[in-house]
Amino acid sequence: MIEIRWHGRGGQGIVSVSRLLAEAALLDRKHVQSFPEFGPERSGAPVRGFTRISEEPISIHSQIYNPNIVVVVDPTLLSSNNVTSGLAKNGTLLANTELTPEELRKALSVRDAHVYVANAKRIALDVLGRPIYNTAMLGALLKVAPLVSFESVEKVVRARFLGTLGEKNVVAMKRAYEEVEGK
Repeated sequence: MIEIRWHGRGGQGIVSVSRLLAEAALLDRKHVQSFPEFGPERSGAPVRGFTRISEEPISIHSQIYNPNIVVVVDPTLLSSNNVTSGLAKNGTLLANTELTPEELRKALSVRDAHVYVANAKRIALDVLGRPIYNTAMLGALLKVAPLVSFESVEKVVRARFLGTLGEKNVVAMKRAYEEVEGK
């Protein structure tokens, strides 16, 4: 079983991206859970989303405390929140940042983990014309950890965002997939 914790802010699609990944996993015939954790329910407040993906039925029904993967969608949370808390040894940190993987590793004192970065902010502004980074980070995650097929993610994204918006989100995912850096 792979456990993923998503970090972002209210209004950035953290709940949506967790669900999109879970829906894609369902299409790939995997077992899933997807759920959010809210603080104050207001736009801009820190939000966490959680996704579990397994080949076997999932019997755990608790929060994810030691994720295998942490995805930081909002770069401002890198300095204001302990996003690496509980990250499993040899786990994966993927962040939306302009920093290099080495700079991020040093800034967060990350040891015993793989560190990847994607400039989802730039990609979202270029492709979508607005600062919504969630689908770009989903594309980057698929490169870092191919948990589900890219085709299944494309299908659920196009179903969630109809027409031109869906196509633009797929382009953002593909760009982040190609541009993610780290090891």
